[in-house]
Amino acid sequence: MRHWFKILLLTGLSVLAGCSSTGKQEENAGRYSMKHDRYPDRPVDVSSVPDAVPRHEPKSRGGNKSPYRVLGRSYHVLDSASGYRERGTASWYGAKFHGHLTSNGETYDMYRMSAAHKSLPLPTFARVTNLDNGRQVIVRVNDRGPFHDDRLIDLSYAAAARLKMLGKGTARVEVEAIDPAGWGSQTVLASAATVKAAAATAEADVVPGRFLQVGAFSNNGAAEKLQMQLVALAQGAPVVVRAVERGGRPLYRVLIGPLEGSGAELIGRVQAAGHPAPILVDYP
Repeated sequence: MRHWFKILLLTGLSVLAGCSSTGKQEENAGRYSMKHDRYPDRPVDVSSVPDAVPRHEPKSRGGNKSPYRVLGRSYHVLDSASGYRERGTASWYGAKFHGHLTSNGETYDMYRMSAAHKSLPLPTFARVTNLDNGRQVIVRVNDRGPFHDDRLIDLSYAAAARLKMLGKGTARVEVEAIDPAGWGSQTVLASAATVKAAAATAEADVVPGRFLQVGAFSNNGAAEKLQMQLVALAQGAPVVVRAVERGGRPLYRVLIGPLEGSGAELIGRVQAAGHPAPILVDYP
């Protein structure tokens, strides 16, 4: 009897251990097999959610194993994010994952600027630009995914909302890794006086000449936000917002100029700052 009792006890413990392990595996597999996601239960305004602030962090203990396998496929993690820049399709993930663990062991918060990527080291800070409207966010990559051949990055709900891509669900984007070591020195914050001067310039008529158009928006607030970001890059050249009418609706163009010379050096600075497609225009 005692012998059979020991056998039954060991069997029961084995079954419990097996259920625990299987349950964890099924939870992970279920996360990646979900086909649909959903919005928050109540509408949330995330327009004021701040960008992630690039800073030096050691690689996470979790989520950086290379290679790793998901759904029968192997993926490799880059040794470094230095110099990474790629274009592709962004998607987003929201309420179904909110509160669950990310690949590096943190808790996913859809109201923060974060993202999932298949190969960037965890964590990595990256600038994401919506190539269709010029909007940008800075996110902290702390998760793995999206595991679809046609997707480059999965953005948090907040990041996707800021990029104005929630309605369509996807967007054409450029993802550029940020080196935290150079972030403070490369990002020059314009003084209050400089910003005020730039805003005053925007209210004046645009003088004739050649300008560099960095963005065009249907919303004046978005145009003014970009204008403020460009003040330091312009290095003294006026940064203006000019409204024109297109299809019966206003279009707010963000311009630097008038330019002296070809503007090649300015174009290089603007592109290096994450605005990949500035164009030269003549006014009036």
